[in-house]
Amino acid sequence: MVENNYDVIVVGGGHAGCEASASSARSGSKTLLVTHKFSTIGEMSCNPAIGGLGKGHLVREIDALGGVMSIAIDQAGIQYRVLNKSKGVAVQGIRAQADRDLYKNAVQDILSNYENLDILESSVDDLIIDETSTNDTSTNGTSLNDTSTNGISTKQVTGIILKGGGKIHAKSVIITAGTFLRGEIHMGKKITPAGRMGDEPSISLAKTLESLGLPVARLKTGTPARLKKDSINWDVLDEQKGDEEITPFSFLTNKITTPQISCYITYTNEKSHKIIQDNLHQAGVYTGQIKGIGPRYCPSIEDKITRFADKDRHQIFLEPEGLNSNLIYPNGMSTSLPEDVQDQFFKTIKGLENVEIETYGYAIEYDFFDPQCLRKTLETSAVKNLFFAGQINGSTGYEEAAAQGLWAGVNASLKAQKSEKIFVLDRASSYMGVMVDDLILKGTKEPYRMFTSRAEYRLLLRSDNADQRLTEIGNKYNLISQKRLELYLEKKEKISQARNLTKSLNATPNQLQKFNINVKLDGVRRSAFELLSYNGVTIDSLKNMWQELNNIDKKTLEQIEIEGKYAGYLERQIRDVERFRKEENHKIPQNFNYKIVSGLSNEIVSKLEKIRPTTLGEAGRISGVTPASLTLLLAYLKKR
Repeated sequence: MVENNYDVIVVGGGHAGCEASASSARSGSKTLLVTHKFSTIGEMSCNPAIGGLGKGHLVREIDALGGVMSIAIDQAGIQYRVLNKSKGVAVQGIRAQADRDLYKNAVQDILSNYENLDILESSVDDLIIDETSTNDTSTNGTSLNDTSTNGISTKQVTGIILKGGGKIHAKSVIITAGTFLRGEIHMGKKITPAGRMGDEPSISLAKTLESLGLPVARLKTGTPARLKKDSINWDVLDEQKGDEEITPFSFLTNKITTPQISCYITYTNEKSHKIIQDNLHQAGVYTGQIKGIGPRYCPSIEDKITRFADKDRHQIFLEPEGLNSNLIYPNGMSTSLPEDVQDQFFKTIKGLENVEIETYGYAIEYDFFDPQCLRKTLETSAVKNLFFAGQINGSTGYEEAAAQGLWAGVNASLKAQKSEKIFVLDRASSYMGVMVDDLILKGTKEPYRMFTSRAEYRLLLRSDNADQRLTEIGNKYNLISQKRLELYLEKKEKISQARNLTKSLNATPNQLQKFNINVKLDGVRRSAFELLSYNGVTIDSLKNMWQELNNIDKKTLEQIEIEGKYAGYLERQIRDVERFRKEENHKIPQNFNYKIVSGLSNEIVSKLEKIRPTTLGEAGRISGVTPASLTLLLAYLKKR
C-alpha cells in the first residue's frame, strides 16, 4: 500500500535509486521508491559486471556503510578477479562478472524486505514546487539550517506528480533518472526515444528540471550487441579464468557459493577496422547526429579505430551474462553503427565467424545537469529538498551511481528529519569523497568515471581497509546493522592485538641472520612489524622465527603485513592529510561577498559565487582559482 506522504521519495530504480532508497530507509526515514517497472529494479543495463580499478573501491565503501550493491554481487558473482595484482595494494581492485538475473533478483529481494521502504510501479511526470520563502535556505555548509540567503532560490520541492496526475508529497525528493531524461537511442541513422531499449524516456520530468533554472547539457554512452553463445567457436579463443582464491566484495561474506565460470578473449583485426572505417558516415557521433560527449575511457569501437589508428587490433572480452543464459557480452565493442554493419564486422573476428546477434548495440544520448549546481549533500542549490544522484550528475558506471545514491539518500533523510547533521566524506577519507568533491567543484564535460589516480591519498584509501575508514562513521548515521558493527569491532580488536604483538616481538641482527633475514649488523634490535618494511620480508617468513604469529588468522595478518610494508609511506601520507584538513578548516561564510576582496579577477569571483565553496581547500580545487587568489582570500578571511 502506497501512502500520500513520505519523508523521502526516490525517483528511479537503477543502481543510484536502489542505494538512495535503502540508505534513506536505514537512516530512519519513511521512504518511497518510484520506478517504471518493478521487474527492472537492479537492472544491469550495460555490462554484466561490478567493480574494477577505482570502481571496486567504491563498492567496498558502499558495503562499509551498509549498502546493497556488495551484498547483491556476492550472491550473483560468477567470476571474481583482483585486478592489478602485480602492483601495490593501493591500486588493486576487485571485479566480479555477474549473472544478470541473480543480481537483479538479489537487489529486488533485499529492497522488498526493507523496513521503512515502499515501492511504487509508476512514472513521474512532474514535481510539486513550492515558491514560498522559508528560513531554511541551507547550502553546502556544515549545517542544513544555515540561514544565509545570498544567491539561493526560495523554491522547494514538496512532492511528485505521477503519470495520470496523482500526487504524492514528501519532505525530500531524490532524482536518479539514469539515461531516461529525454533519452534517445541511436543505431545508425535511426533515432528512437527511449531511456533504455524497450523503456520510454522521461520527457516531462526533464522539461520540469530544465525550467527550474538548472544548467542542462547532453552526454552519450553506449552498449555493444549481445551475441548468442552457441554460435561462437570457443575452441579457438583464449580462456580467462577467475581467481582460485576469491575475495568477496562484502565484509560480511564468508564464502562465495555461486558456481564460477571462465570468460574468453578475442581481438578485432584489419578487416574489422576496414568495415568500421568505411561506415563511419553512418555512426551518429561522426555525422553530427549525436551532440552529447561520450566516455573517453570507455570509447565505442568507432572511436577506438579512429583515435588509435596505429593499432591493428583491439581486445574483446567475451563475458557470459549468466550461468543459464545463452547471451554473451562482447566487452569493448560498444557501437552506434547500423545492424547490417554490426553483422559484418563481428563475423571478421576470430571465433565469431558464424556468430548470431540476439540484440544489436546502440548509443544513447540523454540530459544531465552540471553537478556544480549541487551542494556537498547532493541537494540542488536552485531548489531546496531536491537531490540528484547518478548519471544525472554527469557520472557513468553502476558503482559511481550507487555511491552517489547512498550519499544523497542519507542527506535527504537527514533533511526530512530536520537534523542539524549532514553526511559528507572528504577526499582523505574515501573515494566517495573524492568523486563528490570532483563533481561539485570541477563539474564535468564528459561522463565522469572513478580511477585510483583521482585520489591523492590512495595509499590510505585502500579497498581492504574501507570498513576501518567508514563503518564507525556509518554507525553514527544509523546506516550499520548490529551484526555488521559487532563483526567490525571484533576485526578491529584482532588487528590491534596483532599490531601490538608484532611491535613487541624483536630480535638482534645476529638472531635474524639465522633465519636468513639480513639487516645491518649494528646491534640494534628490530621488531617484527619494522622488519615487514624490508625487501623480501613477509609475514610468512617471520612465522618461522616467531611461532606466536601462527595463532593469528590469515586476514588479520594480511592487514598487519600491509601496514608494516607501507609504514613509512603511510606516515608521510598521514602528514599530507593533516595539511589538507588544515586548509579544510578555513571556513568561508556562505553569504561571503567575493567582490570586496581586492585583487580577485572577475572570472575568479564569478566561479566562487557560482560554486560557493565552504572552505579555502575547496576554493583551491575549483578549476581556474589560482594560488595567488587563495592567498588574497585567506588574508582577507584572517583579517575579517
